[in-house]
Amino acid sequence: MADQPIDLRPPEHRVERRAIGLWTLQSLIGFAVLAGLLLAAYLIFDGARSWLGPILVVVAVWGAVVTLVMPLWRYAVHRWEVTEDAVYAATGWIVREWRVAPISRIQTVDTTRGPLEQALKLATLEVTTASSRGPIKVPGIDATVAAEVAAKLAKITQRTPGDAT
Repeated sequence: MADQPIDLRPPEHRVERRAIGLWTLQSLIGFAVLAGLLLAAYLIFDGARSWLGPILVVVAVWGAVVTLVMPLWRYAVHRWEVTEDAVYAATGWIVREWRVAPISRIQTVDTTRGPLEQALKLATLEVTTASSRGPIKVPGIDATVAAEVAAKLAKITQRTPGDAT
């Protein structure tokens, strides 16, 4: 297994469709907080209204565009796959990233679930290697599937020879 070359190809699986809702909520919350702070400053500081008003409008318009476009775009791009030889992930929306981690290089496998992910029964799969690029993160996977994949990867990595560095 370790002597075979890794097949470099796009990952097979899409993230869950519910990830669109997750990314929409995250964007709405982020832009709502930013717009709320700008609006509070606009209402409190009379002298700053001349320049805070246009900034508030730009943030509101940009927030609406990002909230409508980004989740669908990310859903179209995000892919993942786990094989006996490697973990594949394609992520991003402005900057797209495609990563492949050989099984022999995996150090840890984790799943994380924030409050919104828990509410939508989603998880993020994190595969850590010795790479300076950091862990491979695949958000938007069904929580049950993420747990099963993490367990599968733990078994595969235990029986795979390699230095895990």
